[in-house]
Amino acid sequence: MSTSFYMPSLNVMGSGSLAEAIIYIKAQGFKQGLIVTDKVLNDIGIVKNFTDLLDEQHIASVVFDKAQPNPTIANVNAGLAVLKQHDCDFVVSLGGGSPHDCAKGIALVASNGGEIADYEGVDQSKKPQLPLIAINTTAGTASEMTRFAIITDEKRHVKMAIVDKHTTPVLSVNDPSLMVGMPASLTAATGMDALTHAVEAYVSIAATPITDAVALKAIELIQANLPTAVEHGDNIVAREQMAYAQFMAGMAFNNASLGYVHAMAHQLGGFYDLPHGVCNAVLLPHVQRYNAQVCPERLGDIANSLGVNVLNMTAEQGADAAIAAIVKLAKTVGIPSGLTSLGVKTSDISLLADNALKDVCGLTNPKQATHEEICHIFQAAM
Repeated sequence: MSTSFYMPSLNVMGSGSLAEAIIYIKAQGFKQGLIVTDKVLNDIGIVKNFTDLLDEQHIASVVFDKAQPNPTIANVNAGLAVLKQHDCDFVVSLGGGSPHDCAKGIALVASNGGEIADYEGVDQSKKPQLPLIAINTTAGTASEMTRFAIITDEKRHVKMAIVDKHTTPVLSVNDPSLMVGMPASLTAATGMDALTHAVEAYVSIAATPITDAVALKAIELIQANLPTAVEHGDNIVAREQMAYAQFMAGMAFNNASLGYVHAMAHQLGGFYDLPHGVCNAVLLPHVQRYNAQVCPERLGDIANSLGVNVLNMTAEQGADAAIAAIVKLAKTVGIPSGLTSLGVKTSDISLLADNALKDVCGLTNPKQATHEEICHIFQAAM
């Protein structure tokens, strides 16, 4: 059986890597860039610092800072209008997962036409998107290097999963100096998002030896560095290690895909406009408890990477230890303990389960669930 492995052709990492990105952009001969970002990064000056670097190289740019958390179809359409107005020939996403996903939507429609909703699902586009340079400011989503884009359909109140090789950026940038200002709560949420990516990729039915290796190393680095990054945001070593961890977790799920944690979290984000990383963190132990019915050995490996000595444990004990370690880490970094505290209503669970079962991310979960089982997982996470 053959497999494919997707990632950007060039990825620069570590302190000073932003300067390398500028060299790359200049070498491509691009004329006019659309910078997709959010208002916060624009207001605090990070965007201007970047556009100043472009100006020094005589590369023109225009800023679109309307990428909101859980970016919507309307965000994509608004950014596309700016791109067309200024005749941009490349796109830069600057920020976390939301600007990256919004930029992917803009760049994909710019080259393929139609509406972003036309590309929901797997490999629905015919042509590569406009060249996209993705500059990361968080350590979690890995959207800067994946073929995944999550866009909220505000009319249906669902998150569309767009999984398409043509949304892969041509260059990803992970410079930890851009991450030191991240608030503790965002650091925790994005770090737990990265953990979820690694765990779901490792238990996925599409896992390979390559994705296994990077998933387990990502888990090890997250366990070792996330609490420090949350408590001491200016610790550049912890920030850099988290940047590597989330990137490796991205390598894993970009190729092994995900599972029911994401399929369910997407519905919470789309329905209630909740932060994706927090939803993942709350759901992760409950979905893995369900998955332990069929892959306890894999969860035991995860426990080992989380620092648990599983040498004399049975497979089932190892799975329990992994779940306990996930819960402990989430508590340490301040993740809410249940969905009720996030405003999720029991009366909505059946509809949320309906939509979760339609999400493409669930296809590679190690055990396929019924509607009733998804409802039970939601209820356990309340």
